[in-house]
Amino acid sequence: MKKLIIHGGRRLSGEVTIGGAKNSTVALIPAAILAETPVKFDSVPDILDVYNLQAILSSMNVNSTFKGGELMIDPTEIVESELPSTAIKSLRASYYFMGSLLGRFGRATVTFPGGDNIGPRPIDQHIKGFEALGATVYEKNDTVYINAENGLKGARIFLDVVSVGATMNIIMAAVHAEGTTVLENAAREPEIIDLATFLNNMGAQIRGAGTDVIRITGVSRLESKNTHTIIPDRIEAGTYLALAAAQGDGVLVKNVIPEHLESFTAKLLEMGVKLDVREDSIYVPKSVDLKPIQIKTAPFPGFATDLQQPVTPLLTLANGESIVHETIYPERTRHVPELQKLGMAVTNPEHGKMVVAQCSDFHGARVSAAEIRAGAALVSAGLMADGVTEVINAEHVLRGYDRIVYKLTMLNADIEIAEE
Repeated sequence: MKKLIIHGGRRLSGEVTIGGAKNSTVALIPAAILAETPVKFDSVPDILDVYNLQAILSSMNVNSTFKGGELMIDPTEIVESELPSTAIKSLRASYYFMGSLLGRFGRATVTFPGGDNIGPRPIDQHIKGFEALGATVYEKNDTVYINAENGLKGARIFLDVVSVGATMNIIMAAVHAEGTTVLENAAREPEIIDLATFLNNMGAQIRGAGTDVIRITGVSRLESKNTHTIIPDRIEAGTYLALAAAQGDGVLVKNVIPEHLESFTAKLLEMGVKLDVREDSIYVPKSVDLKPIQIKTAPFPGFATDLQQPVTPLLTLANGESIVHETIYPERTRHVPELQKLGMAVTNPEHGKMVVAQCSDFHGARVSAAEIRAGAALVSAGLMADGVTEVINAEHVLRGYDRIVYKLTMLNADIEIAEE
């Protein structure tokens, strides 16, 4: 077990470069096994999830090398095998192997995935999609068995709820299906466009990614001819923007796509944060006289659920009471009692609703990261607080944030990783 030790109260300045999107990466790596040739990615974030996914690939005789942001994957000698349950249970995104294995072999056996505990995140929409394509699915002893004995056939699928995971999984299963699949009420996140771009560049026929209707015409073979550059991580970018507004004396956040952050930056501007939005970077000067706001999470292009926790410490500096409505994962409030230990006036009076009042007497404490984004909130709060903060269960943070200790240190933070 690891922990982050933070000596807080230092003002931050300088520049930080955002890495590739975690939520793209964890789908692109499983998607790579759909190719008949080696695959190369760059701008890959250095996070624990990548190493766990490499372990899963290795169990299928898929070689991979990861260095300096470049990831090479060679699926040409892939074999079907039981996937390692330890790696599967360490990250929820392992469920993308359901779609990629089904697309590659017409069958998949995957232990039910683990990952962040932020309330129920059922895979019923994934299963609905697989069954519509002609697969049979059953679950036994925390293992999902999927089989398409007669092959996959294109179908019209309407998702009952907007689901990023189901949208990506169905795309991967459908790329080799016979005929055309029409996926309606699809998620519209940029990471879905990234996945579709990667597959299309290998010969897939996917149209409509980024809209709520996606059409996938099956093809027999996918071949990688070029390196795929992963899009910047909008959640990492938002986390640093919020931290820069809270504790910065001038921070430049580089390698961003501002259009992916519009719902988030609109709220910062509403607070009174002065943002200088450039072509691929955003400068945040020192912020003063911040105003309270109301936030309601929603699927893209709305305010991302993954950013409601990282923005919470900033809200404590606003001149009044801010309200956060978590509509996607109402249980995503496990950062609240931990922030209270640091002296932050955050309460959770109703299911999925948080109230953040102005306060300034922050002090270091020992807190626990329950999941990735809660951990990011605690790191930001620890940097704002006087004294020493220890964030235990730091593996959650390291799963999702590229070289976070190095990047924060370069911004003048005093932070280190230690064994618990």
